[in-house]
Formats: sequence, C-alpha cells, structure tokens
Amino acid sequence: MSHTLTVQWTIEPQSAPRPWLACNRCGGHRPFVCSGKTRLNANGRRLDAWLIYRCAVCEDTWNRPIFERRNVASVAPDVLAALQSNDPVWVRQAAFDIEGLRQCTDRIEDLADSNVERHVLGGSAGCARLEIVLVVRQASSLRVDRLLSAELALSRARLSKLETKGRLTLLPESRKALQRPIRDGSRIVLDLTAEDDRAEIARRARGGP
Repeated sequence: MSHTLTVQWTIEPQSAPRPWLACNRCGGHRPFVCSGKTRLNANGRRLDAWLIYRCAVCEDTWNRPIFERRNVASVAPDVLAALQSNDPVWVRQAAFDIEGLRQCTDRIEDLADSNVERHVLGGSAGCARLEIVLVVRQASSLRVDRLLSAELALSRARLSKLETKGRLTLLPESRKALQRPIRDGSRIVLDLTAEDDRAEIARRARGGP
C-alpha cells in the first residue's frame, strides 16, 4: 500500500496577467487589463497590430504591440483572420504571453484566481506524504507559494517553515522554490508526518468531502 497521496492539479488561470505601466491619466504606475480587443492599421502593404489594454483604475488605453510594419503577405491567414475578428481563443493566448509582456514592462501582476481541477492518481487521505503533480495549461508567473496558500489554506509563513525543515520540496529542485512561478510537469512533495492537520491538508489537496 502506498504511503503517498498523489494528486494531479490541472491549473487553468481565469484572469490574464496584468502589466503595470505608467498611466498618463492617473499620473502613476497602474495595472492594465486586457480588453479582449485588437486593433489593426494598414499602411499600403504594411500592417500594424495591437492588443488593447485598459487601466484598471481609470480605463485609459494602452496598445500592446503584436507586430509593427509587417508585410501583409508575411502574416499567416489564420492570424490575420483572428485579429480581424477579435477571436477570443487567439486573444487569450496572446494575453497570456508573459515573455511578450516582459518586453514592455518589468512588473507583471498574476492574479491567483485559477480554476484547479483535481485528480487523485494514487494513495488516500490518510497518507503522511503528499505529492502534487502540476499541469499548467497557460504560461504563468503565479508563484508556487501563492498557489499552495490559496488551494491548501496554508499561510506562506508556514509553507516557508516546511521548506526550511526539508518537508516541502519542488521537483525539479531549485533555489527559492516557493518563489518560483508554477511550471507544467513540476512536482510538489510535502512530508505531513509531523502536521496535526495533515488529514485536512490532504482533503484540500484532493478535493471533495
């Protein structure tokens, strides 16, 4: 019999990352929210495309460049059709392009409102060891500690203590693992032997009653 409860968490972020930018209307840095709309501008055979964002405070707009001065013939037909129709699937993918956002700002806010689908791979709630396998469908800058805190109802201070004591590890191993963004295929291992509320932690991890 396995002494490890293994669960798979499939994480689907509900809100796209919000870049922090200087807002001309507010007069300071503010988070900007993707509007779900695109803008195209043609100049002869050249095409510019932007994804439109709005300030979360005053709704002033920011046009995030998708491409500039691109020859129309070099734009894939499906991409052009998506831009012309504000295709929600394409827009969502672009809004979650964190690497692209990092070219525009040093600060990106990732909200913790993710849908987490749980699936038990093995073991039971009475196990003293918990292993969480992450399936991350969209690139995310959501930190491991924020995810665990939200889903297991554990304070970040407690998570940090568990990590310091060697009772919480992230595989593959890395420095400051709790502060790292979640990654597809990562495994979080918790030794709950000394935790009085281990049954409750396990219940939250697997979901259900």
